[in-house]
Amino acid sequence: MDAAPTFRHVETLHTSASPERIWALWSNIATWPTWDPPVEKVVLDGPFRVGTTGHMVMAGGFEMPFELEVVHPDERYLDVLRMGELEIRVDHVVEAAEGGSVVTVTTEVTGPGADGVGAMVTADAPTALAALVAQAEAEPEPIPVIP
Repeated sequence: MDAAPTFRHVETLHTSASPERIWALWSNIATWPTWDPPVEKVVLDGPFRVGTTGHMVMAGGFEMPFELEVVHPDERYLDVLRMGELEIRVDHVVEAAEGGSVVTVTTEVTGPGADGVGAMVTADAPTALAALVAQAEAEPEPIPVIP
C-alpha cells in the first residue's frame, strides 16, 4: 500500500537488557502471549525470516494473519497485517545503548477506519513494551565463553 499512514503510534523504552535478550523474546513466538496482553497464540508457517506468514489469535478468538516483511536478527523485525484495504505495520527496533538498549515499536495503520483501528491495536502498547522489557531484564545474560 503506497498511501501515507493515517495513524502512527510510537512507544520507546530504555532497558538494561541487551539487544540479544530483546531479540530472543521477539523471535520466539511462543513468548509473545507472555508480554503482549491481547495475544493468546501465535502460529508461524515457517522460520522467523522475511516472507514467512502466520497468524495471531487475539483475545476473543479473533485471528489476524501477518507476514514478516523485515527481519534483521538482534536489531529489527517488521510484521504486516492486511485485512482488505486496511494495513497495519508494526516495526520493532532494538538498538544498543549505554547500559543496555533502547526498544522502539512503531505502529502505522493505513486504510478505511485507520484512526479507530490504530487506537484499538495500540491501546496495550505501553503495557506490552513494559512487559517485554521486564521479562528481558529478568532473564540472565548469557555468560561469554572465553576460549
